[in-house]
Amino acid sequence: MFDDIMRGDCPTYHFETIRAATGGFCPENEIGRGGFGIVYKGQMQDGQEIAVKKLSTDNRVQGLKEFKNEVDLIARLQHRNLVRLLGCCIHCSDRILVYEYMSNKSLDSFIFDLRRRATLSWKTRMDIILDIARGLLYLHQDSRHTMIHRDLKAANVLLNGEMAAKISDFGIAKLFSSIGNNQDSTVTERIVGTYGYMAPEYAMDGMVSFMQDVYSFGVLLLEIVSGRRNQRNFNLIAHVINQLPF
Repeated sequence: MFDDIMRGDCPTYHFETIRAATGGFCPENEIGRGGFGIVYKGQMQDGQEIAVKKLSTDNRVQGLKEFKNEVDLIARLQHRNLVRLLGCCIHCSDRILVYEYMSNKSLDSFIFDLRRRATLSWKTRMDIILDIARGLLYLHQDSRHTMIHRDLKAANVLLNGEMAAKISDFGIAKLFSSIGNNQDSTVTERIVGTYGYMAPEYAMDGMVSFMQDVYSFGVLLLEIVSGRRNQRNFNLIAHVINQLPF
């Protein structure tokens, strides 16, 4: 598996280069963490700022699959509304992905924070929505390798210094060509993604299609407009429907 990655389209970095860029993975440079691992801000010798995702080793087999999946898929993609993968690094048990640095971090840090949400004008929110839509259109239709993201959510939309939005995290994305020839959908037994963003036909029946991302986009749009999170103890979709005058 490692040999396949090294021979692929994704550039590779020496571990010492990444360690130096992050100050030895210094906790002060940590900018995010989750079940996937930890993200650090780094700076290369030429001054370029980078985001370094050091993947968790808790689930080694599944982690390797998602690492290879992300490297294989995102290295083929080039679009202004997708976070750019600069390269990767494999060192002993460490699996590291290196991305362009997005200085305003994730969308959820804005829309679900009362103070930061107040800084988002309606024009900025609309621009963010359009950026996400353009990124999805590219994935679904315009790329040579059309694919389904399968985990579109506020935490996986990153914002640069100009508040332009880019879709990130392709660890569980799926090439559309891999789900069957001339099919609009297929069925899977392995349900992955995030509760609150999953289309009902996928969560209940495992139906995989582009509509899965479209549903997630609809939830995300409501969250951007309302500032409310769709979750188990608050069904945002039902709440919005109840506000409609009919």
